[in-house]
Amino acid sequence: MPTLFDPIQMGDVALPNRVVMAPLTRNRAVAGLKPGELSVTYYRQRAGAGLIITEATQISPTGQGYLDTPGIYSNEQIAAWREVTDAVHADGGRIFMQLWHVGRISHTSLLPDGEVPVSSTDRRPSAMTFAAEGFVEVSPPRALRDDEIPGLIDDYRNAARNAMDAGFDGVEVHAANNYLLEQFLRDSVNDRAGPYGGSIANRARLVVEVLQAVADEAGAGRTGIRLSPMTSFNDTPRDSDPQALYNHLVEQLDPLGLAYIHVILGETGGPRHPEDAAVPFDYDALHRRFGGCWMLNNGYGKDDASQALATGDADLIAFGRPFIANPDLVRRLREDAPLNAPQEATFYGGGAEGYTDYPTLEGPA
Repeated sequence: MPTLFDPIQMGDVALPNRVVMAPLTRNRAVAGLKPGELSVTYYRQRAGAGLIITEATQISPTGQGYLDTPGIYSNEQIAAWREVTDAVHADGGRIFMQLWHVGRISHTSLLPDGEVPVSSTDRRPSAMTFAAEGFVEVSPPRALRDDEIPGLIDDYRNAARNAMDAGFDGVEVHAANNYLLEQFLRDSVNDRAGPYGGSIANRARLVVEVLQAVADEAGAGRTGIRLSPMTSFNDTPRDSDPQALYNHLVEQLDPLGLAYIHVILGETGGPRHPEDAAVPFDYDALHRRFGGCWMLNNGYGKDDASQALATGDADLIAFGRPFIANPDLVRRLREDAPLNAPQEATFYGGGAEGYTDYPTLEGPA
């Protein structure tokens, strides 16, 4: 039976263990919306993970939704991310970039020339975002026109190319937590007609086309996707038939030969099996439809993570908050050492405190 500490071949990438650092937004990008020296240190410290997935990184200036989140669309950003990947590789790590477009979870103050956020719809959720003045309500969005969608797909394609030019081992497309791609997937949001609205096949079309474009650039064996079928994060109701929707989506993705699918079980940051779900979601039905590696996420500790691997429910387990506070998380799990507690007040924004100063078992950072 596999354990957290066994190696695994994930698509084209060999991982030394099955402990994945989940993508974690930290709002510490420097001028030019690029990672700075602190970010280089932060990721290097965590190179013991079998795989690091970076914080969500916007594919274009219009994809930003929060203050001080990094991008991957300029030459300066590519060069800055190269310093991160070089540092992680020098310490023996593997690192993927998560590609992000927030869609309607944004504010005009964060977008070029005060542009309006874009989505599958023009309806605004009752959600908040983090801007220069603090937490603010998101701005009303506009629905993307069908003739704008090829350009959006090109943004994903270019971002994937830029990530590989920056030295990443691969990329993960963020299609979870009700950002842009999930805004197209769900009929609770997507109220459009035409080729990207209406039927399940139409609502899944954009995600499949984006993944094909990204896989063409990065290589399918170096491409993953993140899904969250049952979360209501960002004030987004679940789809009317999430099982049928996500079954279809995975069936369409499987022929692409992706390295992995990364699934958030249940509510993001909440219960894995929400009590308000009228019908329990069958994640195994998705797993059976996919031939690549299967990564699970949401509040795992060593014991339940080990059980998920032993029973074949997962090939990889992604850990979020434990990696914030424990740069040497893999060692601590292996040795059953106590974990540092994360400082929630320093999760978003700031400097080294709560970012690069957590101690390892060897001592202070």
